[in-house]
Amino acid sequence: MSEAEPAGRPHVAPDLASLDRARVHPQVRAAAEWAWRLLLLLFAAYVAAKLFVEFEEVLVPVALAILIAAMLVPAVDALDRRGVPRSLAVLLNILLALGFIAGVMTFVVREFMRGVPQLVEEVSATVERTKEWLIEGPLDLDPEQVRNAGTDILDFLQHNQDRVTSGALATATTASEIITGALLTLFLLIFFLYGGDQIWRFSVGVVPVATRDRVWRAGIAGFGTLVGYVRATVAVAFVDACGIGVGLAILQVPLALPLASLVFLGAFIPIVGALLSGSLAVLVALITQGWLAAVVALAIVVGVMQLESHVLQPFLLGRSVRLHPVAVVLGIAAGLVSAGIIGGLLAVPLIAFLNTAIRHLKDSEGAADDQEAAGGHVVEPSEPVWDTADPDATADAVAERGTRPGGETPRSDESEPDPREPGPS
Repeated sequence: MSEAEPAGRPHVAPDLASLDRARVHPQVRAAAEWAWRLLLLLFAAYVAAKLFVEFEEVLVPVALAILIAAMLVPAVDALDRRGVPRSLAVLLNILLALGFIAGVMTFVVREFMRGVPQLVEEVSATVERTKEWLIEGPLDLDPEQVRNAGTDILDFLQHNQDRVTSGALATATTASEIITGALLTLFLLIFFLYGGDQIWRFSVGVVPVATRDRVWRAGIAGFGTLVGYVRATVAVAFVDACGIGVGLAILQVPLALPLASLVFLGAFIPIVGALLSGSLAVLVALITQGWLAAVVALAIVVGVMQLESHVLQPFLLGRSVRLHPVAVVLGIAAGLVSAGIIGGLLAVPLIAFLNTAIRHLKDSEGAADDQEAAGGHVVEPSEPVWDTADPDATADAVAERGTRPGGETPRSDESEPDPREPGPS
């Protein structure tokens, strides 16, 4: 024992791990710890994307059914609250939605098939005028090269006209996959609309008891965001399609109605979809009606986009979707790369759902005790709660009510009795 050591104190071996950490600069150590955590998160995201692509035939119908359910559940709840049996309300809304989609698609496809020949004629005339300007104009290009290039373009359009009008869907996927996915989506949609909250209560049974109530509340809040998002997106898409479609019709641009329908579908992919579909409308106006019509069409598209960005989205979305445009664009890009058009369509709703659910989990206080789910599960009609003007506030109200995943909803004016206090005599 050295003289410097106090008598009676045992010798303590040095902590080698602490010594090693002390030799590393704190900023380097923090950067290394952040790096491996970020790499782990990126790897988890990569695995999730791979799993989504692997099981795309099943997961895409599930996601589409949830989005459609978020769009139709306010109407189902409204009928249910007025005394209509929920099963009948679900059936009526699904039949009306299918009839509307079938009617619109039939009308649009018919107009598209009628308008494509006229569009090809307009493009042919534009190509001829462009050839004359290139040869006789200030560029003074070689007539032989210009004629060969124009002939190639016309031959391509004429030989591919039938393929465009009759085989557009064949390039996306096979008919069997479309039918299978549509039937699976319809099957899931029926049960999501009829008893979606019971399905969610049963699903959170796999979560540990300590956090089960918080996860259930986060899912309710996330679905409230989806209801508000889908409702606002449909309204914004309808306004975009009407504004641009009416403008194209006034300019007498061919395929005005199919282009307006394309704008409506593109609006479901925020920022990117509306931009691309609007650019296509301007291009068709340029080819068929000339520079002046293209400038007017561009002004109409820009005006509608400004109305959407500064008036419609803030007013309709409100606080339902709090996403930065950078997050929206990056999410859409990641969705398009990983799963194509479907990935771009589902990226923003997924981000909005996760954003709300994660914020709700962070803001939630301690988890409440609840009973574990066991045995089978029978889906019962859901309580009508989503037919309100503010679905996000409805989700908060449902969560504040303290509904348990087991299905019990304690009243707010009731409290648990203290076991130490004597009961009523």
